[in-house]
Amino acid sequence: MPRIPTARRPQVPSARWRLTTAAKFTHLLATAALVTGTAHAQLVDNPDWQESAVPPPPAYDVKRALQIEMPAYMTLKFGIDPKTIVITPDGVVRYVVLGWREGSSTINAFYEGVRCATAEYKTYARSADGAWRLVDNPDWKRIDDRNSIYTYELSRQALCRGRAPRASVTDMVRELKRPEILLN
Repeated sequence: MPRIPTARRPQVPSARWRLTTAAKFTHLLATAALVTGTAHAQLVDNPDWQESAVPPPPAYDVKRALQIEMPAYMTLKFGIDPKTIVITPDGVVRYVVLGWREGSSTINAFYEGVRCATAEYKTYARSADGAWRLVDNPDWKRIDDRNSIYTYELSRQALCRGRAPRASVTDMVRELKRPEILLN
């Protein structure tokens, strides 16, 4: 008589295997956190950290500006000229951000730096008519300062990856071009 195949019961990993895999995964995460934390600690916890010399504000072009996604209640528009983005060896990301009101020909420009490691920003110069005016004694301010919503959005969307700058300017530009997915 022919043999009728029976359904084979799927193999379920043993509890020991699951525990071992979970332990390995936990160890991997802990190691990654330790390595990342050590690298960031050098930038964050270093009391001897000093900002590198700040060059003059770079030339910018409004036509190159990549718009920053802003909250719906914001009436001002903001964009960044990707040709002005620089990641310095001390971990500061410098750039020129542009601000304008829809329908207006007035463009305001800000030459700024973001320090992802400490969630701070600094404004080095401003321009409302194409001529830069240096800020007297610029100082570091918290990114979550409500007076700088565009800096918060820019650092969150493109410049920073956690407490460090993204790996390259190319990565930052790619993130700016990626549409923001809002979950409501």
